[in-house]
Amino acid sequence: MTSFGRFVAAAHARGALVVQPRMGFSEPARMRTGLAATKAATDAVAGTLTIDSYTRVCDEPSAVRALGDGIPLNGYPLTSYSPSTSHWVLDGLADETFPVQVRHGSARPQRIVAALARLGLTATEGGPVSYCLPYGRTPLEDSVRNWTETCRQLAALRADGAEPHLESFGGCMLGQLCPPGLLVAISALEGLFFHRAGLRSVSLSYAQQTNPEQDRQAVRALRRLAAELLPDTDWHVVVYTYMGVYPRTTRGAHALLVDSAELAVRAGGQRLIVKTAAEAHRIPTVAENVRALRIATEAARRAAAAAGAEEGDDEADNPVYAEARALVDAVLDLHTDLGSALLKAFERGYLDVPYCLHPDNAGRSRSHIDAAGRLTWSNIGAMPIGRVAGRSGARLTATGLHDALTFVQRRYDHLDTRTEDVDHTPVDAPLLQEV
Repeated sequence: MTSFGRFVAAAHARGALVVQPRMGFSEPARMRTGLAATKAATDAVAGTLTIDSYTRVCDEPSAVRALGDGIPLNGYPLTSYSPSTSHWVLDGLADETFPVQVRHGSARPQRIVAALARLGLTATEGGPVSYCLPYGRTPLEDSVRNWTETCRQLAALRADGAEPHLESFGGCMLGQLCPPGLLVAISALEGLFFHRAGLRSVSLSYAQQTNPEQDRQAVRALRRLAAELLPDTDWHVVVYTYMGVYPRTTRGAHALLVDSAELAVRAGGQRLIVKTAAEAHRIPTVAENVRALRIATEAARRAAAAAGAEEGDDEADNPVYAEARALVDAVLDLHTDLGSALLKAFERGYLDVPYCLHPDNAGRSRSHIDAAGRLTWSNIGAMPIGRVAGRSGARLTATGLHDALTFVQRRYDHLDTRTEDVDHTPVDAPLLQEV
C-alpha cells in the first residue's frame, strides 16, 4: 500500500512541493480520466477522490437513485459503487508514485473509511471540529465520537502493513475571515487528536488568507506547534490556495495561485491544494485543474531556486504562534482526554469560530481586516487570548462584511482590469466539492 506521508517526505527531500487538485466526478470513467490526467500533470502530484454530498451525510439511497436516473452528483459516491467498479477507476493509477487521498466533508465518516480501506487506499482528511462545524448541524459530541472511531479504523490498517495518513481540515475553517491563530490552533489540536487516537502519520492544514506576512507567520507557527506536540509522528503542513471569494480575472486568479505556491515553499509547507482560474465562474474542467497544477509546480520551483524555505520558524515574536499556543494550552488544560477537552472548549467559548452558525459554536467572536490587510480580532468573546491577541474594537457593518469577503478578489483583480480576461465558457462537467 502507498504511504502518503512517505511520498510527501520523499518529494520534499528532493526539493519538490507536492501539488494536489480538488476533484470528484460521479461517473467512474470521468473519475478515472481525471486521476490519469492528474498523475501525468507534473512530477510531484497527489490524486484526489472527492466524495459527493449524499455520501457525505450517509444518504446512499439518494445517491443510488441519482445514479439510476442519470443525474450527476457533486463527487464520487464511493459507498454506492461496487468495489470492483472503484478498483477499475484506480487500477494502474494509484501506486507508490501517485497516492490518492479521499476527501469527503463528513462528520460520520466510518462507512467512507471502510470503503476506501477495501480499495487499498490509506489517506483521507477531516477532523472532529473541521468536518463538523462548517458543514451542518451534527452535534459536536457526535462528531468527536465518530472521529475517534474513524481514527481507530485507520490505525487498524497498520496490521496489513499500511501506514494510514489523516489530514486535518482545521486550517480551512469556513474558508475565510477566521484569524490565523485560531486556524493554526484547531489544526494542531486535531493533529494531536489523531495521534492520541492511534495515527502515526498526519498533516496539518492552513488556508492562504489576506496578508502574505501573516500567512508566513501562520505556516511557521503551525510547523513549530507540530514539532512541539507531535515529536514522534510523521507530519507535514499542507497549504491551501485561498478558499474564499476568488478573483474573476484569469491573471488575478493565476497570481493568487502563484502566491500560494510561493507561500508554501518559503514558509516550509510540503503540499499545496490548488484552485483554478475558473473558480469564480463555473466548475473547473480536468484540463483547467491540470493547468493549475503545472502553474503551481513552476511557481514552487522558482521560489525554491530564489530563496528556499525561509528561516525564523522559532522566532519568539511570532504573534500567530503566541495566539495559537495560548489557545492550545487552554484546551489541553480542560481535560486529559482531548475529545472531552474540545467539547468543553467550545462549550465555554475558549474556541469560537467567527461567523459560524453551528449550534455548538458560541458565536461571540468577530474578526475584520485591518488597514494592512491582516485578519485580526474585533471581539475575542471568551477565548483566553486577551494578553496576546491584537484587537481593534471595529464593528463590521453589512457593507463592511461584503468588503471583507471580497477583499482578496478585488485586490488580485486590480492586477488586470481587462473584461475580456473573464472566462464564462460553459462546461459539461460534474460539480466539484469545495473541500
